[in-house]
Amino acid sequence: MINDKVLGEIRDSLEKHILQLQLGGNPPELYDPITYLMGLGGKRIRPLLAILSYGLYKEDYQRVVTPAAAIEVFHNFTLMHDDIMDKAPIRRGMPTVHEKWNANTAILSGDVMLVKAYELLLEVAPEHLRESIALFSRTAAEVCEGQQLDMNFEGVEQVSEPDYLNMIRLKTAVLLGFSLQLGAVLAGAGDEDGRRLYDFGVNIGMGFQLKDDLLDVYADKEKFGKQVGGDILANKKTYLLIKARELAQGADKATLEYWLQTAEPDPEQKVREVRAVYDRLKIEAHTLELMGNFFEKGFEQLSRLHVKRPEGLQLLWNLTHNLANREK
Repeated sequence: MINDKVLGEIRDSLEKHILQLQLGGNPPELYDPITYLMGLGGKRIRPLLAILSYGLYKEDYQRVVTPAAAIEVFHNFTLMHDDIMDKAPIRRGMPTVHEKWNANTAILSGDVMLVKAYELLLEVAPEHLRESIALFSRTAAEVCEGQQLDMNFEGVEQVSEPDYLNMIRLKTAVLLGFSLQLGAVLAGAGDEDGRRLYDFGVNIGMGFQLKDDLLDVYADKEKFGKQVGGDILANKKTYLLIKARELAQGADKATLEYWLQTAEPDPEQKVREVRAVYDRLKIEAHTLELMGNFFEKGFEQLSRLHVKRPEGLQLLWNLTHNLANREK
């Protein structure tokens, strides 16, 4: 399909640009981890969204590849620091930076990545620079707020559904919203379309995170590419667990509490029994319903845009629709 070919060309151009960014320097112990992490790949969804949003109004997307790349540098900065906090050993199939080097190096390298993200944003045209920096700064603070809330949740017994949804909005969804809004700003699309694209991004971001929660429990192991049930084993307070604890009674409630409190459980048995509780409570259906509501609200915003390039809208729709229906 022509749209798949065009999207592939944009992806390739973006990836080449990211890998050619001048992110190195001295001392190498500070900068090599940045090159390492950026070279591990990833879906590059956030910069792609910025480019495709710009492409709703203008064709010369190459002009915004550098500001779009700034979003990817920032995103990887958050991953580098999150991995330290989560004590994660693996990122994209390779050792995390704090494992390959050490935690102090990962902290400093992450700090430099944030600085580099701002430097790349300075490539924005002067007439859009102040707004772009202001939106980015607000979003960066919100992402940190979301990460703090996520860490706070580890130390509390229960988390409410509204609190969880607010956390994933900040930690995950607002950066997608910013990515799309930035594309609109750089294209001179106007405030109305910028807000609608932001709302689109936040809503699909919420849907994507709920999809991740669902896949962690119900994905096909062969397609998922990592351990299924990891969130269950970690007692992670995802929407699925929160909803199950809200609905569970009697034996199901006792089963959940038993596995949440057991210090060294048999991993396969724990995943199997907790998932059985989820099945009886129809947690998958509840999650799909909420996820669908967010996607519906998001895609509804697209229908209200004043786009100048319908082919650009088709590209954006294809990308996000495919992500919404992914199996890994």
